[in-house]
Amino acid sequence: MKYYSISEASAMFNVPESTLRYYEKKGLLPLIERDEAGRRLFSETQITILKVVTYLKNTHMPIREIKQYIDWVVEGDDTTELRLEMLKNHKQAVLAEISQMNEALEGIDVKIATYTKRVQERKKNEVKNNGEEALL
Repeated sequence: MKYYSISEASAMFNVPESTLRYYEKKGLLPLIERDEAGRRLFSETQITILKVVTYLKNTHMPIREIKQYIDWVVEGDDTTELRLEMLKNHKQAVLAEISQMNEALEGIDVKIATYTKRVQERKKNEVKNNGEEALL
């Protein structure tokens, strides 16, 4: 089985090593093995779990909910329905946030269009005014 160091895992997910240590402390990365020197070793299974934790964290799931999800993963197949329900609910929350962000983005686009038009009109007027002064 292939193992990854904390620095390799950190690079894979573009998160600081301190974040991985924090996740382990909070119980989000259970059963991390260590080498003879006490350094963390991330198995393929741990990398898969870390990938899921990263997805959940990046979609704003609170740490305590991620912890619950991981606890259910560790408990095994008897918690599959609970995990499924949690992920369905989280998906709905993510979709609602995406909708809200898209609405805000549309508002930003309106402001950009307004300011772009103002700048273009100002430049057009400056060129026109400079041309009139040249004729005088």
